[in-house]
Amino acid sequence: MPVSILRSLTCAAMMAAAAPAVQAEGLAGSYLAGRAATYDSDFAAAALYYTQALARDPQNPLLMENVVFAQLAMGKAELAVPVAERLRQIGARSQVASIVIAGGHASGGNFQALLERDLEREAIHPLVDGLLEGWAHIGTGSVSSALKTFDRMAKDSSLKPFVLYHRALALASAGDYGGAEALFAAEDGRLASLSRRAAVARVQILSQLGRNAEARETLQAAFGSRLDPGLEALDAQLQDGKTLAYTIAPGPREGIAEVFFTLGAALNGDTANDYVLMYARMAASVRPDHVDAILLSASLLDQLGRYELSVATYKQVPRSHPDYHAAELGRAEALRRAAKPDAAIEVLEQLARQFPDQPGVYVSLGDLLRQQEDYAGAARAYDKALANTPEDDGSRWFLLYARGICHERLNQWEQAEADFRASLALEPDRPQVLNYLGYSLVEKRSKLDEALNMIERAVAARPDSGYIVDSLGWVLYRLGRFDEAVAHMERAVELMPVDPVVNDHLGDVYWAVGRAREAEFQWKRALSFIDPEDTDGEADPERIRRKLDIGLDAVLAEEGAEPLKVANGG
Repeated sequence: MPVSILRSLTCAAMMAAAAPAVQAEGLAGSYLAGRAATYDSDFAAAALYYTQALARDPQNPLLMENVVFAQLAMGKAELAVPVAERLRQIGARSQVASIVIAGGHASGGNFQALLERDLEREAIHPLVDGLLEGWAHIGTGSVSSALKTFDRMAKDSSLKPFVLYHRALALASAGDYGGAEALFAAEDGRLASLSRRAAVARVQILSQLGRNAEARETLQAAFGSRLDPGLEALDAQLQDGKTLAYTIAPGPREGIAEVFFTLGAALNGDTANDYVLMYARMAASVRPDHVDAILLSASLLDQLGRYELSVATYKQVPRSHPDYHAAELGRAEALRRAAKPDAAIEVLEQLARQFPDQPGVYVSLGDLLRQQEDYAGAARAYDKALANTPEDDGSRWFLLYARGICHERLNQWEQAEADFRASLALEPDRPQVLNYLGYSLVEKRSKLDEALNMIERAVAARPDSGYIVDSLGWVLYRLGRFDEAVAHMERAVELMPVDPVVNDHLGDVYWAVGRAREAEFQWKRALSFIDPEDTDGEADPERIRRKLDIGLDAVLAEEGAEPLKVANGG
């Protein structure tokens, strides 16, 4: 959707009429608690506190609107409708109330009421209102009036793709699959690229026309050769010669749900998550089996930090649905972000048993186990991901890299190096792989010239990465090129001022060039940044304290390491 349209949508006032201030003394506590909950996106608490305040001041439109929004955000549109109707009755303008009222009409099949809305007071936005009008005409049995509405709207070039997409869906809902496909074809495939659901709609329409081969080509063009379980199910039916049901918008109620969903999907990432959530929740309310709206709502709640509500929303997707796989992946991520890694791991392990050939499940499991420092379990997960990933798949470099990290952490260096080099064979210029392998070689004091070359290439690609710049300074230090190391290590500290490892490294470099007092200062800084609960960190607090007591040269002597020597005998 054009950016100008997105911006105009997001600029629409949630409350066009000025609401009186909440002044009654008894309201203050509930109102302020509601505001605090709103800022935290704690919709359950917001609904509770604003409802309590509204009980004391039942005609306050500001309180009403906040109740409507909180209930809708929680997925309880049925509780929002009566309050939204009260807002309408007192003449207050509220975008969220208008959305809820329109959705309520659609849910009840009251399409005539949608046509009779007073757009002077109940408008949502010209784009939304126009599409709702078109689908309402479909609901009252007047396809011709619906098409006239869509044609009028399509004269605005900025709205045209969105309107033509819904015109195609409306034609298909009326059984005119040929007319619907003609619209998709006339736009050179651009309509199908609007969203995942748009592509699936065209696939279903082509199948209804008996053109399964073209439907499969459309599916491959939109999603590539690697299909998720939901798309695989469609492809399997097409291969078997079955006719796909047209499910995207088979009737006016589903069409109206699609208006809310496609608008939310278009706004997603372009405006505030809670604003997008209004549309996603409304789509799912109008059409409870709209799994894409459920998934979008759950993802938005996750991003808003409402993890429990996100998990509960993901669980609304039934096990029998083709997109159950996607919902469980999302639920595992929400559990991880909610600091419940064991529950997330359990979800992924069960999903792996249900979908043993899906590499994405093993990747998610491997990443989570690696974060939990279960490197052996993570390596096994990456093994299975690699076994199920085609040789020509572009993601193999990352899987090899991630497994290499696990082997390195398990002190299985030969396997780790083999994975890193296999990853670089696929993607020779990946800076994170170059840096990890190069730094590891430096730490092992092996192949230092090759390590330097790798890290220099990594720095050229990511000059503002503190970790990579630190690696360059550190390999120069290991090579005895202390003076050259100073500037790079100082730059690394600028980029990562509170990282204990980088500060420790700078201290060592300063010591090596004779700047002992500055070295001691950096070692003390490093100590101050070490997390006492991090027992697996690279910065060793005891070793740093020893350096402060007796100096780096003496520590190296105690460790049996070679003394510091400047390269070329300097």
